Amino acid sequence: MARIFGFGVTVLWTIFTLMALRAASIHSAADQGDAAFWYLIIGIFLALATGVALVGTLRYRPEGPRKP
Repeated sequence: MARIFGFGVTVLWTIFTLMALRAASIHSAADQGDAAFWYLIIGIFLALATGVALVGTLRYRPEGPRKP
């Protein structure tokens, strides 16, 4: 169940990332450089969060870490 939730969060944050990058592109085309810059920064942070969520989901083990 935890993996399903993790993949769901990853998909949701991917959608948010694409929305932020699309907004940056729209503002850039409208010569609104400041807004485009900040939407790009937001998109980068969301992309990092997406990557962390994906890696954390793939590495998750319900039984805990292995004992040496």
